[in-house]
Amino acid sequence: MKEEEVNRCQIQEWYPKFKSVSIKTRIHELPEYFVQYLLDDSGPFLLPVSISNDDAFPNRIHNPEEEDDYQVSEGSGDESEQPSLPPSFPELELEIKESIESLGGSVFPKLNWSAPKDSAWISTTGSLRCSSFSEIALLLRSSDSLVHDLCHAYDSCSDKTSSRPRSFFLALRKWYQSLKPEMEFRCFVQNQNLVGISQREVTTCYPALIEKKDSLQALIEDFFLDNLMSRFESENYTFDVYVTKDDRVKVVDFNPWGAFTLPLMFTWEELDQTHSEQGDGVNFRVVESQLSVRPGLKTAVPFDYLDTGTGSGWDQVIRNANEDLQQQTRNAQAGA
Repeated sequence: MKEEEVNRCQIQEWYPKFKSVSIKTRIHELPEYFVQYLLDDSGPFLLPVSISNDDAFPNRIHNPEEEDDYQVSEGSGDESEQPSLPPSFPELELEIKESIESLGGSVFPKLNWSAPKDSAWISTTGSLRCSSFSEIALLLRSSDSLVHDLCHAYDSCSDKTSSRPRSFFLALRKWYQSLKPEMEFRCFVQNQNLVGISQREVTTCYPALIEKKDSLQALIEDFFLDNLMSRFESENYTFDVYVTKDDRVKVVDFNPWGAFTLPLMFTWEELDQTHSEQGDGVNFRVVESQLSVRPGLKTAVPFDYLDTGTGSGWDQVIRNANEDLQQQTRNAQAGA
């Protein structure tokens, strides 16, 4: 994998080109001091000072009774004992507030590559839905998985020259309450050919999805041929799509082939062999029974487990899950 392949999958790189077939998004370049705020774990966890009175955490900053807590009196002793001043990003907050309003009042955030899915538990909604700058800052600051974007984006690149991109961006994507998780799919492209499609939410079996499998495959294949095949410049990559209730396909994301990208219903070994074995055929996999359900992959885990290479943490998790599935299948067949 090359750095340029990873860079093409940054949302600020691909979205302008594919915005007509994607989810409405507003993108902001992040100032370096905000990036450092996200990385800083040396002091207490402080949310930014809000300039808005209707923010998600009102009175957190502008409560007069608390102002004395942040005053340092002349001739005071050790300054290290004084309470830390909460950070403030007024210009960025104003820009983000405007974008949230333009996108209907609710958004879900992501950085160049990743969304803070592992910190959804800390939000008041239990999801990535945000309606204020403070809610976004809380999710970003609480996420361990975003360390990948911030510090390890190029770790799997053979021509690695840096540990981080030149700039970081915050993408705010319009929140749709009615989206169905079973209608999102990860698609695998090898040598510019679509070779595999996987149900994105692998922790649940959706019987209706099984019935629609053939028609969904046709929709996704046509979308790839019409919109992506000759326009996305990498030869090997993955892309996520969502199929709407009126059978429109929207591209949600792009990811590099292999490395930190999860293969979901496949293994990378299978995908590497798929094209040579099946020619132009597309292998479409969905969870077809409770025995095929995979373990959840959205929980917070150490960064080491994001590596899916041979011998890695996720590799072992997936192998164990496959072994458990095979054993359950054998037991079911023996009891039949």
